[in-house]
Amino acid sequence: MRYEYQVDLLEVSLLLVAMAEQARTAMRDASTALLTADREIADGVLHKDAETDATHRLVEEKVCELLARQAPVAADLRLLITALHIAGDLARMGDLAEHVAKTALRRMPAVAVPEELAPVIRDMASVCDRMAEKIGQVLAASDAKGAAQLERDDDAVDELQRQLFALMLGAAWRHGVEQAVDGALLGRFYERFADHAVKAGQHVVYLVTGYQAPMS
Repeated sequence: MRYEYQVDLLEVSLLLVAMAEQARTAMRDASTALLTADREIADGVLHKDAETDATHRLVEEKVCELLARQAPVAADLRLLITALHIAGDLARMGDLAEHVAKTALRRMPAVAVPEELAPVIRDMASVCDRMAEKIGQVLAASDAKGAAQLERDDDAVDELQRQLFALMLGAAWRHGVEQAVDGALLGRFYERFADHAVKAGQHVVYLVTGYQAPMS
C-alpha cells in the first residue's frame, strides 16, 4: 500500500511537469503564429488548450483522491496542496497563450504585430519560453534555487513591457489606436504569463523548503 501511495505522489509530480511543457509549447506556438500570421499553428494552440485543461483536471482529481484516501500529513500534505496551486498557475499560463493565439487569428491574414513592435514581442516570447522551460526543470528536480531565479527573468519581461509601451506612446507611432490596444494586451498577456511562472516557482520553493515566500 505504501508503494502504491508513493507511485500516486510521483504521478502528481509528473502531471505538473507535463503541464509545464504544455504551457511552454502553447506560448511558443502562439508567438510563432502571432509573428507569422500562421492560421494552422494558431488553431492548434486553441485545440491543444483542451489538453492542458484535461491535465489540470487530472491533477485536481488525483489530489482529492489522495487527500480522501490517505489523509497525508507533513511533507506529503504540502506536496498535494502545493500541487493544486501550481496546476492552477500552469493552467492560467496556457490560457494566456490561447489569448495570444486568438489575437493572431483576429488579424489574419495580416500579421497582428506591427514591425516596430515585433523585436520586443519576440524577446518577450523568448524570455517566457525560458521561464516555462525552467518551471518544468525545477519541478522535475525539486530545485528550490532554480525556482527562486525565475524572479530575475520576470524582471526582464517587465522591462520589455515598458519598452513596448514606450514605442506605442512615442511620436513615431503611426498605426492608430486599434493596434496600440492589441499591443498593450499582448504585452499584458506575456507579463501575466511570466507572473504565473514566478508564482509556480514560489510554490516550488515552499514545497522543497517549507518556507512560504511573499507572492508577487
